[in-house]
Amino acid sequence: MSDKVAIFDTTLRDGEQAAGTRLGSREKLTIARQLARLNVDVIEAGYPASSPEDFKSVQLVAQEIQGPSVCALSRAVPADIEACAKALAKARRPRIHTGIGVSDIHIAGKFRDEKYGRTLGEKKARILKMAADAVRLARRGADDVEFYAEDAGRADPAYLFEVLEAAIAAGATVLNIPDTTGYTVPEQFGALIRSIRENVPNIARAVISVHCHNDLGLAVANSLAGVRNGARQVEGTINGIGERAGNAALEEVVMALRTRRDYFGLATGIETREFYRTSRLVADMLGMSVPPNKAVVGGNAFSHSSGIHVDGFLKQRETYEIMHPEDVGLPESRVVLTARTGRAGLRDRLKKLGYALSPEELDRTYQRFLAVADKKQEVFDEDLVAILHDQIHPVPETYRLEYLHFYSGTAAIPTAAVRLSIKGEVKEAAAVGDGPVDAACKAIAQVTNTSARLVRYEIRAVTSGTGALGEVTVNLEGAGGRRVMGRGVSTDVIEASVKAYLDGLNKLAAL
Repeated sequence: MSDKVAIFDTTLRDGEQAAGTRLGSREKLTIARQLARLNVDVIEAGYPASSPEDFKSVQLVAQEIQGPSVCALSRAVPADIEACAKALAKARRPRIHTGIGVSDIHIAGKFRDEKYGRTLGEKKARILKMAADAVRLARRGADDVEFYAEDAGRADPAYLFEVLEAAIAAGATVLNIPDTTGYTVPEQFGALIRSIRENVPNIARAVISVHCHNDLGLAVANSLAGVRNGARQVEGTINGIGERAGNAALEEVVMALRTRRDYFGLATGIETREFYRTSRLVADMLGMSVPPNKAVVGGNAFSHSSGIHVDGFLKQRETYEIMHPEDVGLPESRVVLTARTGRAGLRDRLKKLGYALSPEELDRTYQRFLAVADKKQEVFDEDLVAILHDQIHPVPETYRLEYLHFYSGTAAIPTAAVRLSIKGEVKEAAAVGDGPVDAACKAIAQVTNTSARLVRYEIRAVTSGTGALGEVTVNLEGAGGRRVMGRGVSTDVIEASVKAYLDGLNKLAAL
């Protein structure tokens, strides 16, 4: 058997069936081009008979894409198959994917009309003929024909073997064995693939493919079990998107085969460094964000936070990483600074920022770091710089906020009043502005008699919900072009803005 596993991407077809998603023909082409860069073996571009737009999408992808085979889906219905052949007419490597339900549940439910037979046995005989006829018709439109035995995971094995044998005899080059409802478990699905190899007489003339759904969270595990037992094509989607709970996530399947080649002894032709880019493109196009804890491509996949993990990772990355982020298109692993990070992680980050601290300075900084980390989900590099300045080179508090009041609304002129303590002397002022932040900054400028220019203003939510902390960062430019960064945090974004502005003024005053 071959030691190469072909990768069949159905993001544009099965992936698009995810609830609430829809792709136009141009969006499909954009994703298809990226899939070609990823070097998948087959791109299933759509289901041409389903709508004029889908026909156009398949046709466009077939015309434009070079490299991967371009595949179109059909039922075992002549009109569907003919639509596939027309849509794929200009494809360099066309494949028609046709098939039919083979489980008793599907046969009894979808083919209940008496025209298919009155008994289950009669219906099975009719479906067997329909399957073979569909493959023969598909072979007129493409030399490469894949046959899917829908709901094979719940089918009667003897009948499944019979249908597969007939499909191969009719000209099928690939046999798709779908776990359509995500019902099977790895040991069971692997045994099914093995039994097909052992009981279908002409199986050597076709490639076995697996197409697993994730209803029980086992799509990737089932796919790998299928590969372990002789399947040499895996079907799935980028990010695991798809009908209901989705499909097998191709990035997980491929990286499992790559990382555990010692176990599987198999490889793919995928350019894995394109995974991260492909993942984000698909997420953006379909409006389905990638969860942070998503394997391989999630935001936390190569992030370390716990002190024990960070210390081990910094000493030798293989301690806690079985893959390199560069292998999937990420620039580097990330140490996330939280209250759990520990001194080793903090010291390493400070070193990367250019700060070499004595043990005493590190200890003071670490205590302040913990106080900040307890209030935030993550401590950023800018926060560390501010902590360092406060702990090692404290900034004298020339200006201290005593009171803040602002008034604003859709039919009101934004107004702010402030009271500051300036070297022990209390001063007040009020001003109007384009908004409450602008008004407050103008009032502070009056009280302090300063003319610092606000170069940059940013705000971000530190936590979630309506009570989230808002963190404001400002860049102020003083006399002589000197620039400083000020920060302020509050559940009130206006107050956070004022604190950041005053923090910047205090730093300018200390220069």
